[in-house]
Amino acid sequence: MAGGAASGGSATTDTYKDARGWLLMPAWSVLLVLSLAPVFMMLVYSFLTKEFRGGVIWEFSLAAYDQFFFDRGLFGDDPPVIEWTYLTIFWRSIWQAGAATILSLLIGFPTAYYIATRPENVRPVWLFLITIPYWVNLLIRTVSMKFLLRDQGPLNDLLMSTGLISEPIHIINTNLAVQLGLFYSYLPFMVLPIYAAVERYNFALSEAAADLYANKWVTLRRVLLPAVKPGVVAGCILVFVPSLGAFLAPDLLGGAKNFMIGSLIEEQFKGNAGNWPFGAAASMVLLTMVLIILLIFARQQSKAGKEV
Repeated sequence: MAGGAASGGSATTDTYKDARGWLLMPAWSVLLVLSLAPVFMMLVYSFLTKEFRGGVIWEFSLAAYDQFFFDRGLFGDDPPVIEWTYLTIFWRSIWQAGAATILSLLIGFPTAYYIATRPENVRPVWLFLITIPYWVNLLIRTVSMKFLLRDQGPLNDLLMSTGLISEPIHIINTNLAVQLGLFYSYLPFMVLPIYAAVERYNFALSEAAADLYANKWVTLRRVLLPAVKPGVVAGCILVFVPSLGAFLAPDLLGGAKNFMIGSLIEEQFKGNAGNWPFGAAASMVLLTMVLIILLIFARQQSKAGKEV
């Protein structure tokens, strides 16, 4: 009897696993077609040869990566030296994305905390207001930001009408404009994870800290922040990673002097003068950097979990 029951239980488990596998098949298919296949295609293209009028020639070549990292002169016969042009664009992308992430954190954390501490019947209204911008296409929102920040735009008109400035402030085509565009585009990605973490936070811990004579700053630094750290880290990643590869905000708000890696990649696939292998190679370098950042984060989280 015991053996029969065990055999029946094993058969049920196998049936459940088979059913689960078939149910997951559509999700795996979508992931394969829409995520892994394009990345694999870019990887293959990065090792091909550029076709003169655009596209690729199916001949293996490392020229795209060589062009990204090294400068061999106009005719390609000089000794290789480091190509700082593209590395500078990468560095600019990193600190622009980092600045946008810090700005989003400074604004997003108090916003998320405020929403999470409102009465439960009011919270959905605040979340609704946070997500309203995502009802509109990102391109339209970025163009609207450009209209707002231009020299003759509403922002400068308001400041001049109040007497705070005597002449328009030039913001468009500056680093500040790019950071504001990235901040505006991805702020909800910071607010929502932190809100979810703060909502689960046990506020009795703050009360206990206050009973032990901890001031608000100490309570924030030693009690609240460690408890909601996963939400903060998730928000930072969700803002930093898409900001790193953004191209709409740099193109429309930053101009040619504030080129970012996303704009560089986009330029390589436009028109007949593009260099598809080089664009694919730049995409792979960007993807590798993002994966390294995520792996470092995962390793730190794993260490933190083991210490706890």
